[in-house]
Amino acid sequence: MWGAPAALAAASTLLMLGGERWQQALRYDRAAVAAGQWWRLLSGNLVHLSWWHLLFNVLSLALLVLLCPERLPAAEWLRRFTALGAGMSLGLFWLSPGVRDYVGLSGLVYGLFALGFGRQALRRDEIGIACLVFILVRIGWELWVGASASEVRLIGGQVVPQSHLYGVASAALYALGAWVAGAWMEKGFKFGDRSQ
Repeated sequence: MWGAPAALAAASTLLMLGGERWQQALRYDRAAVAAGQWWRLLSGNLVHLSWWHLLFNVLSLALLVLLCPERLPAAEWLRRFTALGAGMSLGLFWLSPGVRDYVGLSGLVYGLFALGFGRQALRRDEIGIACLVFILVRIGWELWVGASASEVRLIGGQVVPQSHLYGVASAALYALGAWVAGAWMEKGFKFGDRSQ
């Protein structure tokens, strides 16, 4: 359960050691993405504004494993990272043109929490349902009121609540896609098979 989140935290920590130059080269940058630097849709999730920013994100990953324990193969973690990270960044690109740059794991982590608590909510787990509702209310609060001034000072920059919203939306699309694919596999459908 800890392997992939620990690898994600380690990668982010190593990139933090690269300093400002690596952050500038890898962050989500709207103009750079528009110019064809598509890797920034994923790499922007791995770089951070400050050590405090990184610490908050790493602690969020640890909390994810504790509250939403799920044994997943490395390939599934990679699919989730790719789908949620890119989905969140594409949401910023298409739906929030005013957001010029973004760094951090929080949008991705919100999406991972949505998948974990969503799975628990489907099993009618009351704590999972309450946590899922809390996440949605928190996102709404952040979008309406904004982050606290102390949080902004501590992490060294503005919080981008749209990333949290798009992370959760990407998780919903990912879960829907997984459910549809599972239903097709269960019924024996094969792509291109018109006999069904």
